[in-house]
Amino acid sequence: MTKVYPKTVLPPLVTSDRQRFFTESSTVGRNVNPVVLTVWKKSLLFNCDGFTVYDTKGNLVFRVDNYAASNKAEVVLMDCAGHSLLTIRRKRLSLPDSWLVYDGENKVNPRFSATKHVNFLNTKSLAHVSTTIGSPKNGNKKNIAYEIEGSYAQRCCVVYDDKRRRVAEIKRKEAVRGVALGGDVFCLVVQPEIDPTIAMTLIVLLDQMFGGSSRRF
Repeated sequence: MTKVYPKTVLPPLVTSDRQRFFTESSTVGRNVNPVVLTVWKKSLLFNCDGFTVYDTKGNLVFRVDNYAASNKAEVVLMDCAGHSLLTIRRKRLSLPDSWLVYDGENKVNPRFSATKHVNFLNTKSLAHVSTTIGSPKNGNKKNIAYEIEGSYAQRCCVVYDDKRRRVAEIKRKEAVRGVALGGDVFCLVVQPEIDPTIAMTLIVLLDQMFGGSSRRF
């Protein structure tokens, strides 16, 4: 089996390195290079379904581990040490399909929501991500934060922000030593305008929406 990265031992990022990674990656307006992550549609744990995400040095950055046999209504994105970063919960009885994303494992005050796009006249659009402004008393108003276009099945997607800037891309992983990697291994290119945690959360959301019933968490 082709290795995603040559390292067999993946040392966890220490706290200072992890803070620097997120701080530098999410700074808007700085002249920094995009963060390139390798996403593997596979859990590190036996009998689990999920994701394993590495940086360019082969260090573990994110992970998602869900027991395949269970029918959980939520997915938790964790850091390399297993600490919960964001939790995705499917919105019940929603039409079209919608999901809510919370900080950590909170169950109140979602950070943002994501809705699967169902307009057949615009086949490029996959989903849009919204934040809620205002209050229930004064009337909530949704603000579109990100639009996702492309094909998740082909691992070819672009995430646009509200200014129509390309802030993240999902791409096929280039062949390693002449061996082409399958669709379970792909690249996530994250620009400085978006937090890598959010970008990876969008991948998990896309997998929920378009991964297929046999692959959905």
